Amino acid sequence: MTLPSWLTVSQGAAPLLVSIPHTGIDLVGLENRLVSPWLGRRDADWWIDKLYDFAEDLGATVVHTAISRTVIDVNRDPSGASLYPGQATTGLCPTETFDGDPLYREGEEPDASEIDERREKYFAPYHAALQAEIDRLRVLHERIVVYDCHSIRSVLPRLFEGTLPVFNLGTNDGKSADPALQAMVGQILAETGETFVINGRFKGGWITRHFGQPQNGVHALQMELSNRGYMREPEGKGEPVNWPVPYDADFALPIRVTLKNILESAIDWAER
Repeated sequence: MTLPSWLTVSQGAAPLLVSIPHTGIDLVGLENRLVSPWLGRRDADWWIDKLYDFAEDLGATVVHTAISRTVIDVNRDPSGASLYPGQATTGLCPTETFDGDPLYREGEEPDASEIDERREKYFAPYHAALQAEIDRLRVLHERIVVYDCHSIRSVLPRLFEGTLPVFNLGTNDGKSADPALQAMVGQILAETGETFVINGRFKGGWITRHFGQPQNGVHALQMELSNRGYMREPEGKGEPVNWPVPYDADFALPIRVTLKNILESAIDWAER
């Protein structure tokens, strides 16, 4: 199977699949239709691919898209239905930012036909790659862990009240993973001394909910990190002059230690 240039799959043999769906900044030629290219990239999960770049060394399989979530959000229900009914969120092909700012110039928003085209061109291949790797790993292992990597600004009044905990673990209210796996990761988070929550505001998106099938040996976790946990996050919405801040490996090291512990422990758990 030949992969499109924007889709990267690094195959490993460990019972762990790492999904990186939101670090992409490729706007696929939409720049002139957007209010600004910077605004179209502001809500990316900045530097998450760098933060987890140790995963391949652990033997994990890593699936990553370079397409911006502004083009299509591969962690949304492909039907367009909200994953958080009654709460503010962004859609499959967002027309506004997390803050509610319009992404497109007036009259330039995608119509239903264009959304269908983007779903077929960008959403379907990403999910086909995830499914193919899950199937491959399940041949090798009785059970595997799908770990979906995310981050978000610490303060976003439109999406949640107050300041988000540093670690936000989601298992779709316990439906996407074995309770023992959830408890094990929760214990690691508790031992950090940082703020954390399990199945709080972020319970897991489409990837976690769709692929997490414990009854079939597939256990899915979503980890949503507050940006301040690994970046010198500026206050407010951020501006082109200060967002994103450069990746600082020294600043990110403490959280990397915790994340590596989580992934290593997930592998050990799956191999038991």
